[in-house]
Amino acid sequence: MATERIDKLLAVSGYGSRKDAKKLLHSGAVTVDGVAVTSADFHVDTEKSTVAVDGEPLVFQKHVYIMMNKPANVVSSTKDGEHQTVLDLLKAEYKHRFLGGSLHLIGRLDIDTEGLLLLTTDGSLTHRLTSPKQNIPKTYFARLRDTLNEQEKADYIERFRNGIEVPREHNEEAFTSKSAGLDFESGNECRLTIYEGKYHQVKRMFAELGNEVVYLKRLKEGPIELDPNLQPGQSRELTPDEKAALGI
Repeated sequence: MATERIDKLLAVSGYGSRKDAKKLLHSGAVTVDGVAVTSADFHVDTEKSTVAVDGEPLVFQKHVYIMMNKPANVVSSTKDGEHQTVLDLLKAEYKHRFLGGSLHLIGRLDIDTEGLLLLTTDGSLTHRLTSPKQNIPKTYFARLRDTLNEQEKADYIERFRNGIEVPREHNEEAFTSKSAGLDFESGNECRLTIYEGKYHQVKRMFAELGNEVVYLKRLKEGPIELDPNLQPGQSRELTPDEKAALGI
C-alpha cells in the first residue's frame, strides 16, 4: 500500500508550502474520510481514502502526460529570462507539483521549430523516450530553401538512408547520423524520420547537403502523433489509447 504524508498532499494540491499546510492542518479544516487530521506526518492511502479541505474533496494525480502543439518563438524550457516558455502556455492547474514530481519536457524543440512536444512528471517514461539505445522514431515536416529536381531528391534520400557525417557545431560534437527516412511531398517540402535527437540535428543534416531548413515541425514521436485539432500553443492530456501505446 503506497501512502503519502498529508502535508505533501496539501502542498501538491496548491495549498502552499508544507509550512502553509501545517497551519491549515492546525486549523482543523482538513479531514480524512470525514475525520479531522491535524498532524502533518499523518499518512494517507490516496487510492482508498478521501481528503477534504473545508468539506471539498481533493483529487490527487501521480503523473500527468501532456501533448502540446508548440508554436515558434517559444522556448522549450521550464524557465527563461528572455523568452516565453512552453510552461507559460499551460493552464494554471498544470503548474503545481504532482505526486510524481514537477512537470518537465520529454526532449526539446528549437525556438523556431513547431509541433509535437510531450511533457510529463513521469521520469521513467522520459528516460525511455530519450535514451539513444531505444531508437525512438521522430517524424518531422521540413520546408527547404532550395527546390530540388528528381535526381537531387533521390540523392538526398540515399544520403539520409546511408547516414550523414555532420560536423561539429559550437560545443556540440560531430557525429554520423543513423539511417533516416526521407520522403518528398514537393520539390522543397519533405517528411523525415530520425532515430536520435542531436542538437539542431535536422538543420545540420540538410546544411551538410548544401541546403537550409526554413520551416520545421515535429509531427510524431514514437507512437504519438500530433493532434491536428490542436492549434499552435494549445495542449491537452494524452488519451487512454495514447497512454496505452506508450505502455503506461
